[in-house]
Amino acid sequence: MGAAPLLRTHVRPVLSDQHADEYADRHTGENADQKTDEYELQVLNPATEEVVATVPGATARDVDAAVARAAKAQSVWAALAPGERARLLRRFAVAVDEHLGELARLEVREAGHTLGNARWEAGNVRDLLDYAAGGVERLTGRQIPVPGGLDVTILEPLGVVGVIAPWNFPMPIAAWGTAPALAAGNAVILKPAETTPLTALRLAELALEAGLPEHLFQVLPGAGPVAGNALVEHPGVAKIVFTGSTAVGKQVLAKGSALLKRVTLELGGKSPNVVFADADIEAAAAAAPMSFLDNSGQDCCARTRILVQRSAYDRFLELLAPAIESVVVGDPADERTHMGPLISRAQLERVRSYVDADAPGIRGKAPEGPGFWFPPTVLTGVEPHARVAVEEVFGPVAVVLPFEDEADAIRLANATEYGLSGSIWTRDVGRALRVSGAVRAGNLSVNSHSSVRYWTPFGGFKQSGIGRELGPDALSAFTETKNVFISTEGSAQ
Repeated sequence: MGAAPLLRTHVRPVLSDQHADEYADRHTGENADQKTDEYELQVLNPATEEVVATVPGATARDVDAAVARAAKAQSVWAALAPGERARLLRRFAVAVDEHLGELARLEVREAGHTLGNARWEAGNVRDLLDYAAGGVERLTGRQIPVPGGLDVTILEPLGVVGVIAPWNFPMPIAAWGTAPALAAGNAVILKPAETTPLTALRLAELALEAGLPEHLFQVLPGAGPVAGNALVEHPGVAKIVFTGSTAVGKQVLAKGSALLKRVTLELGGKSPNVVFADADIEAAAAAAPMSFLDNSGQDCCARTRILVQRSAYDRFLELLAPAIESVVVGDPADERTHMGPLISRAQLERVRSYVDADAPGIRGKAPEGPGFWFPPTVLTGVEPHARVAVEEVFGPVAVVLPFEDEADAIRLANATEYGLSGSIWTRDVGRALRVSGAVRAGNLSVNSHSSVRYWTPFGGFKQSGIGRELGPDALSAFTETKNVFISTEGSAQ
């Protein structure tokens, strides 16, 4: 894979199934007894609390060495014909597709995602690589009319790009930055979250197997304050793509600004699900549970603020209760499971801090015993300014708030510092357009909860981030625009 040999040979899995054995075979070799560098990361299965693997953590020295390797690889990559870069990215996509089941199982073990979700995530990496490959030969500049000559713009790669990915969607979000950056001619250093490094390491292996140049795509597992900080502050890294909390995103922006480093930030969310009385209430209630329970609520786009017009409020709750209670929470490897565990004990305690044991509402069921489980929870009777109603819980908890009319709905929808996503349920097309225009969020859906498509731009307003990812302009975000003027004036011969 594209990671340093130290990282490639010192992942120490302790899984018990055949997949673990195969993974262990790939990660042991003649250097297996070499000492790791200063610290290790322990990967737990969130459903069982068992140790899945230990991975050496990258230090600032490792980051420095990786940047030097990446810069050399990038010069080779950028010199390739566009068609050749596109061909290699498509081979990478094929390799991911051929190992889709393996990647999904690994994601289940390290992140606690349901098997269906994990398959989708691996498939999204494949699809995004294919989509990005299609843009390599279409990354064109412009010819600008000017007097006295010809003026053209050229889009050139930035160089080395750092991608800092979160633990909630380890594979797809890593690919959101990696695929277009590679397609635009850059090298990528990916720092996965401390709790979910294994799928990233495997993807880097597949990139090498597909024929991408060595060190072009490197994975450096490590602690945020160590490896992440070194990546952000390194003068050889031209851009940082960060997905995570707003608080940490602000730190990334502040540190990157000292070097005038380009930064894309996809941060927190507290998204509204606005249900008007003229909507199909049955459909809205049926769709509401998984709009905030998908991935156990660990989703920046989760619709955790359900706003229902007062005249439809009681009926909506009547329909919502059985829908919540029917959600199956359990073993994420079981095909019948709808929702798995939270990622860690720390996250479990954070979610618990938002919900009083006797708070009124609707609750589903969750397993007892080992694992980081929390039941699906919908709170009612909550004040609009309450902590659980305005802060990002990042767990399977939503609040239902009534509103009076369209103006009141817009006011409540915007009554948060975030602006990432949201949904509007109504049969009135005019209302849908008016409310979409008034809600301050980067991604809205009408009569749907879909937020992310790799064909369309994604990003937030307000405290939800800076910049856009995905969509037809994704590659250009990883380029510099160079302007070239060619004089046509001269003496006639």
